[in-house]
Amino acid sequence: MKTRKMVVLSLMVSLALAISVLELSIPIPIPIPGARLGFSNIIILTVICMYDFKSSITVSILKSVLLMLVTGSVSSFLYSFVGSLLSTFTMYLSVKFLQKYLTLVGVSEIGSFFHNFGQILVASFVMDNISIFYYLPMLIIIGIFTGFFVGISTNFLTQHFHKIIRGTI
Repeated sequence: MKTRKMVVLSLMVSLALAISVLELSIPIPIPIPGARLGFSNIIILTVICMYDFKSSITVSILKSVLLMLVTGSVSSFLYSFVGSLLSTFTMYLSVKFLQKYLTLVGVSEIGSFFHNFGQILVASFVMDNISIFYYLPMLIIIGIFTGFFVGISTNFLTQHFHKIIRGTI
C-alpha cells in the first residue's frame, strides 16, 4: 500500500508540474503582473481530500521546486513557494475543520485568497514596500473566479478518484 501511495503522489506531482508549465503559456487577458490561473491547485486540493497533510504539503513543495528547475525562474520561486505553502496549509485546515460548512469551492476560495496574500507578503518584503498590499484586491477578484473553477474541478476529480480506488471503474 505504501508503494501505491508513493506512485499516486508522484503522478500528482507530475500532473501539478505539467499543469503549471502549461499554464505559463496561457495569456491572461488582464495585464496584472504575476497573476496566474492557479489550475495546479486542482491537484493540490485533490491530494488534500484523498490523503493527509504531509502528502499534500510534499506535493506542493515538490511542484514549486520542480517548476523553478524547469522554468529557470528563481526570482518567482519564493513567491510561488510561500503562496503555495500558505494555500495548502489553509485549505487543509478548511477541509479538516470546516468541511461540514464549506464545499470544495469554498475551500478553494480560501486557498486562493491565502495564496495571493502570501505572494503579496513576499513582495512587500522583497521590495521593502508595504504599499504593495494595494495590489491585493485585484488579485483577490481574479482569485474568486479561478478558485471557483478549481473547486468545481476538484469536486469532479475526487468523486472519480474515489471510484478508481474502490475499483468500480
